[in-house]
Amino acid sequence: MGDRKQARNEEFQSFMVGRWPRLMRTAFLLTGEQHAAEDLVQSTLEQVYVAWRRVGSADDPEAYVRRVMINAHARKHRRRLKEFLAPRDDSGLVHEAPDTGDRIAQADDRSALLKALAQLPARQREAVVLRYWEDLTETQTAEAMGCSVGTVKSNAAKGIAKLRAIPGLAEMVTQGGRK
Repeated sequence: MGDRKQARNEEFQSFMVGRWPRLMRTAFLLTGEQHAAEDLVQSTLEQVYVAWRRVGSADDPEAYVRRVMINAHARKHRRRLKEFLAPRDDSGLVHEAPDTGDRIAQADDRSALLKALAQLPARQREAVVLRYWEDLTETQTAEAMGCSVGTVKSNAAKGIAKLRAIPGLAEMVTQGGRK
């Protein structure tokens, strides 16, 4: 009995260590603050650990965990707690290391993009982050957000349209990717 529990703990630890950077990136893009992102990921992993037997045997444990995180973030947002995507002072933040090949990460001024994301409503921001940062399919994004594919398409399209309407943002991303 103890061996099974230890094996389950080791499986969870391996999962957590392997997925931590990606979960942190998603959480940061959703919350906008390093500490809030850490809290979101940690509380998500606490919930997941309790149910690890079920989560670990799921077809896609990462998708399951992502859904738990999106739900936790949505609950926080429904309580109308204030979020800031662009902190006033980022001197104490540990900046994420961008994935190789991530064109948005190669842009010179990521803060402009984060400020632009902050202007989006929560559901549009979730759709844009999951579809374009996490590179999920529309179906995977719909599952993570707990909505239909049509809702994902609508929110992502509206979010991208709002981002494109911000003066200078499209040029900054385009020029940053071509350097």
